[in-house]
Order: sequence, then C-alpha cells, then structure tokens
Amino acid sequence: MRQGRAATGLLGGSFNPAHRAHRRISLAAIDALALDEVWWLVSPGNPLKPAAGMAPLKARVASARAAARRAPIRVTAIERQLGTRFTVDTLRALTRRYPRRRFVWIMGADNLAQFHRWRHWREIARTMPIVVFARPGYGAAAFEGPAMAWLRRDRVPAHRLAAAPAPALAWIAFDPDTISASAIRQADPAWADRYASARPRDGVTGRLIG
Repeated sequence: MRQGRAATGLLGGSFNPAHRAHRRISLAAIDALALDEVWWLVSPGNPLKPAAGMAPLKARVASARAAARRAPIRVTAIERQLGTRFTVDTLRALTRRYPRRRFVWIMGADNLAQFHRWRHWREIARTMPIVVFARPGYGAAAFEGPAMAWLRRDRVPAHRLAAAPAPALAWIAFDPDTISASAIRQADPAWADRYASARPRDGVTGRLIG
C-alpha cells in the first residue's frame, strides 16, 4: 500500500451471500480510480431490506471473505461496532476514525436512481466522493433522478475522483456480472449452513465475528 492517505473504496451491502459480481465491481473500481483497496461493509441490518431471509452476520462475512480471497479487499462488519444503521452515520464515523484515508463510496446506477430516498443523502455526497457504475436498464432513471440533478455539476473524471473534494461524482461504463444474491439463495437455500461453524475475523478491526 502506498504511504500517506490510502485511497479506499467502500462498498456496502447485505452480502447475503457475497458473490463474484461484488468482487468484479470492486476490482474495476480499484483499477479505474487507482484505489489502494476496497472495504466491503457487511451490514448488520439493511434498513431498506426486510429481515426475512437474511442469513446470520457471521455467515455473510464468511461468504464475503471467501469471495474476496487473494484480492485487495477487506471484509468488515464495523457498522456493528460503530453502532450505526444508516449509511450517512457510518460514513461520518469512518471519516472520523480513519482520517488518514481518502474514502470513495461505490454504488450502482440502480442505487443512484433512488439515492434521493436515502437518509440525508446530500450529506452522504458531501462526506466523500461517489463513483457510480452503470447497470443495464437503470441509466435513464439514474440520469433523470433528483440525485444526479443535484450532483451533475460535480462530475469529474474517474482517475481524479479519489483526490477530489466532496461532493464529486464519477460515472463508469460497466458491463456487470448478471449473478445475484437472490438467484444464489433460490438455487441454494441452505447456503449459509456451510458457514455455521465459521468464526471469521473482521478485516478492518481484527475482531472475531461470532
């Protein structure tokens, strides 16, 4: 890792389970933005998703560690330690705790299309730069939505994003992997059972997740 303020991408989600599409978008972000690494923020509980069908946290973290193996990706459940639930609170806490890192928030175009519904979304945009990866079928909704209207004048080239002051947004054309967590769960409803005895270690804090 380079000396100084490490450029770190943040990809949040349920990771229920993690899969190769998460890995692919993370590696694409590292390459396009010249990041040092990406942290996968495995949410203890996503306020925008129902709890039904959500595997235990340790199973989701263990699946993420397996998907991230041998890549510059750290898997963390730090939100549980921070006691945060909403993205805006997590990002504020991370920037305070790790002032020597330059964080970039990673999201897909589907999330940008409904970003204006997130809690204090403008504050999220003011906290750190955002990179948006295109997703088929979401381009029009993303570009025509309230969030892009507010951020349109803050767009910068991807290679400059990590060093840009927030608010800043970069759009990256991307052909995503079509695999999805819901499809994996449908094909393998008992996937989490494979991690029943796992005791994964948090990749950022070093704590065991039981």
